[in-house]
Amino acid sequence: MSMPDGEAKLLVLFIMLGLLAFGSTPADAQQPAAPVLKCETGPVSRVFGGTYWIVYSCDDRRSMVVVSGQGNPASPFYFLLTPGAGAYKIEGEGNGDNKASDAAGDAISKLAPEDLAALLSATQSMLKSP
Repeated sequence: MSMPDGEAKLLVLFIMLGLLAFGSTPADAQQPAAPVLKCETGPVSRVFGGTYWIVYSCDDRRSMVVVSGQGNPASPFYFLLTPGAGAYKIEGEGNGDNKASDAAGDAISKLAPEDLAALLSATQSMLKSP
């Protein structure tokens, strides 16, 4: 399944806006701003929790975004996967069907480190040559 280019770009914009909103509380106003990730490398499609998802990697070459795909009842929803101390931190946001997003989040959280590395590599292999 493929997603029309315009729809994919709209989802990436949604993700970037969501990333800006994460943790934006008054207490954060005194903290230095975290760099904004640009997550446009890919995409590759995968099934998590029985539903279709689109995966992009970010410009830090380690983080990934998993976006609900076309026809996914969780839509609109995305997961942000960021590397931490030996494991990925998984954060999700959206307002689609909770059952579908919970199932996907559970499946993603059970991925082995080598599976996450392979997923990251798959997105990065989609880079276009200059």
